[in-house]
Amino acid sequence: MKYRHSAAALAATAVVFASAGSAVAATPSPTPSVAIPDGLYGTTDPTYDGVWRQSLALLAQDTTGVTPADSAVAWLAGQQCANGAFAAFRADTGKPCAADLMVDTNSTAAAVQALAALGNHDAGVKKAVTWLKSVQNADGGWGYTPGGATDANSTSVVAGALAQAGVTVPDLRKGGKSPYDALQKLALPCTGTDAGAFAYQPDKKGKLAANADATAAAVLGLLDEPLTGSRQDDDASATGCATFDAGTEPEKGGHNGAVWLAEALAENGRLMSSLPGAEDQPDYGNTADAIVALSSAGLNDRAAAPLRWLEANSKEWAAQSGPAAYAQLIFVANAAKGADVHDFGGQDLVELLNATGPAPRSIDEPTRATTAVRDAVDKAREKDDDGGLNVAYTVAGGLVVGALVGFVLVARGRKRRQA
Repeated sequence: MKYRHSAAALAATAVVFASAGSAVAATPSPTPSVAIPDGLYGTTDPTYDGVWRQSLALLAQDTTGVTPADSAVAWLAGQQCANGAFAAFRADTGKPCAADLMVDTNSTAAAVQALAALGNHDAGVKKAVTWLKSVQNADGGWGYTPGGATDANSTSVVAGALAQAGVTVPDLRKGGKSPYDALQKLALPCTGTDAGAFAYQPDKKGKLAANADATAAAVLGLLDEPLTGSRQDDDASATGCATFDAGTEPEKGGHNGAVWLAEALAENGRLMSSLPGAEDQPDYGNTADAIVALSSAGLNDRAAAPLRWLEANSKEWAAQSGPAAYAQLIFVANAAKGADVHDFGGQDLVELLNATGPAPRSIDEPTRATTAVRDAVDKAREKDDDGGLNVAYTVAGGLVVGALVGFVLVARGRKRRQA
């Protein structure tokens, strides 16, 4: 079996409102309870999502050839506690982390993904990985807080972080159980309603209920993908639901979840959600995450319709939600076929994200041509004959083979490594 480790998930339900994954954009706080620190992206109160949104912003910049400002990276690195963990936000980093400070796996894992992708933070990443390993549950998974009940979202974002840091995830076991075993226990069986979907957690009676947010997270977790996901070749075999063994074929579980997501998206062309007392409404953040999951599983055609919907309808949501939302859309544009980070529904997502924080150190302008190159390579691969490369030359305007190969390495997962 091939384990996919990327160098380039999702927050637990307990903090979904603080990430960009909520059904509707939260109204920005007019008077944040804390001062907005220098280097932090966004202008809303960071108390519940500072590390999360900063990590996503830095990941998104890294995937688009943007070198973040030193102050932005330093702010994130400075949030780490001496034991390696991260809290959602620390206003005063000049003092050691208090014993009663609530650190969490999601903030820590997101920070690991960002700092590992950026490089030059080996010591901090190593400390965070050591802490994450120390709070792994006996079933192989993780809860939002240390010792909390395992959930699909936390387990998946931690698995993605560990893979990015060079850990061979299936070999990381607690009580003989790996993270994949924990996710398998949250998978609905291939018989009955919602076959292949994943639950966030079992209910009080131990029953599993399909959850789109948890399923999108589990797909990435079982495919060893970070929050960014990655565009994969079309997988025509990913149909229906197949029983899988977490120890030998976790990718089958990921594809089960992707197929279920595709069916859920097909009903309305996007995912829907409802708040208490409100009618069902589009869920922009979870739709974005689902598209990334589909593309990472090779279900590119099934992602096309929701991608078009998101391009046409996400502008207001992203503007209100801020940097984490722009980052999610960038992940979509990088993973999905036919999408462009510089022309996503008429918006340049890179410029919009950059404008929410300190000016980047540098911007790799050639990234504006990468979508055409990537699509050319995809078409060439699909041709699968001697004329395929000629198609790539035509579409990409005669770019040299070296540029094509270089971009393929980026598009298929930057700095992938096998531990």
